[in-house]
Amino acid sequence: MKFLKKTLVATSMVVTLNLMGCGYNTLQVKDEAVAAAWSEVENQYQRRADLIPNLVNVVKGYASHEQQVLTEVTQARANVAGLKVDKQVLENPELFKKYQEAQSQLSGALSRLLMVTENYPNLKADVQFQALQVQLEGTENRIAVARNRYITTVQDFNSYARQFPQVMTAKVIGMDTKPNFSADAGANKAPTVNFN
Repeated sequence: MKFLKKTLVATSMVVTLNLMGCGYNTLQVKDEAVAAAWSEVENQYQRRADLIPNLVNVVKGYASHEQQVLTEVTQARANVAGLKVDKQVLENPELFKKYQEAQSQLSGALSRLLMVTENYPNLKADVQFQALQVQLEGTENRIAVARNRYITTVQDFNSYARQFPQVMTAKVIGMDTKPNFSADAGANKAPTVNFN
């Protein structure tokens, strides 16, 4: 009986020491850091989405015949709002890409909306529009910062999870590398500027 107790204690000590070196706890901490960084990205995207109805309403008052652009912005916002974002998105590169594409569509629609406003000097002078434009610009900067933090956090997680012996632990517990942001299609080409 004494021998069995000593063996059990020794075995549990060996298992504990092995588990300490396998990276399980650090994988959990880094996984939570990725989730927290993603939450901040979502928070900033939501901030932008919340500004859009106000911006559209202000523009609508001045540029009601720009219905196509207003519809594009509204539809892009609805597409983003309709995507369910949960832990699955962070685990599935295809879902992550779909979410990223929806956000890119929204960014493009907003850019077109702001370009349309150039045709309306009274709109550009509107105090409410100016305030919304400043908020939107600040939000876009916050999105860039949050995405950068997410990219860094994912890089840290992925490089750690791919090292030995953590890679073995990650496989055993089903923890895969995380998808990351990539540039939008065509982002590597400079836009054509024509003053004719």
